[in-house]
Amino acid sequence: MTGDTITQDVGATTARPTTARPTTARPTVTPGWAARELGLKRGEFDLAVMLGRIRTVGETPGGRRRVTREEIDRVRGSDGSVEALRESVRAVGTAEGAELMHISATRFTRLARAGFLTPVKFYLNRYRAVVWLYLAEELAHFAESGLHGTLLKGRMPETMRGQLEEGQDLRARNWRGRHAGFLLRQSEDAWERAAAMASLLDPVQIAEIVRDPYERAYLNRLRPVPRSSQRGSDSPGAHIVEKTMTADAPDEIRWLRSSLLIGLVQARAERPAPRPAPRAAPEPVTVATEWRVPSDAAVTDTGTAPSPATAVGTAMAPASGSVHESRGLRKWLRRRRA
Repeated sequence: MTGDTITQDVGATTARPTTARPTTARPTVTPGWAARELGLKRGEFDLAVMLGRIRTVGETPGGRRRVTREEIDRVRGSDGSVEALRESVRAVGTAEGAELMHISATRFTRLARAGFLTPVKFYLNRYRAVVWLYLAEELAHFAESGLHGTLLKGRMPETMRGQLEEGQDLRARNWRGRHAGFLLRQSEDAWERAAAMASLLDPVQIAEIVRDPYERAYLNRLRPVPRSSQRGSDSPGAHIVEKTMTADAPDEIRWLRSSLLIGLVQARAERPAPRPAPRAAPEPVTVATEWRVPSDAAVTDTGTAPSPATAVGTAMAPASGSVHESRGLRKWLRRRRA
């Protein structure tokens, strides 16, 4: 599979997911439980799910997926079916893959870097180097096909050799294309599909496209995280995994940005991103204040009456005078009436 087929494969899965959220309650089990019942290692089970050999269901957007009892019975349907499934998901590294294809490990690596062999998964070894794994079934088909004789033997094409000498390495990009197709097949919701596209972009790219902070937070909550990257977010290994999972080629970034924009339009039409409930406005607090008739403190020591403006301002002041001051005010009022 070449790098040119990535967009076609993912685009084909965007139109119609292969899984659907169950409309009725059915007995389900966790993926770990299902793997044990089928006698599969967890890595084998995860690959079977990724390749569509085992179907899973989701109950809520972004929630953990589960396996129905009917699906377990289907996989175990006949004798030898589990063994056939195990063989179909067998993943091999460079050395074993080269031996399977009857070529040298160097030629195998060059074919993978050129994009002819697509990794199915990866992990970090103890030296924090990325180790790519490939489906043994796909490698066997590639070697047995009569279309790739010149690539397996003899001198490689001049154009291909020139690109490899310039540092071309499409392994990470081809894996991201394959992983994007898997995520879209597993997505049963428009927001989940948008989150799948966002998971392969740099946070700066996402911030440029998704300006609403609540939408960005929702996409981040739905962001799928492969089991290979479940480690401390600040560890050196986590940074290597994040770099491997992030698109870096300009045309790949453009395609993912366009897919995310289209996905956001569809998601917003389906439902808005969740937002916090608005806070209720606090009730106004009423402070009771006692006002009294002004005292004759408003009368000057010379016995003259204050101006009308001063009298009005004094009348609005809180009371602090004594009974003696109130009597003085009444005397002043009587003199005014006389």
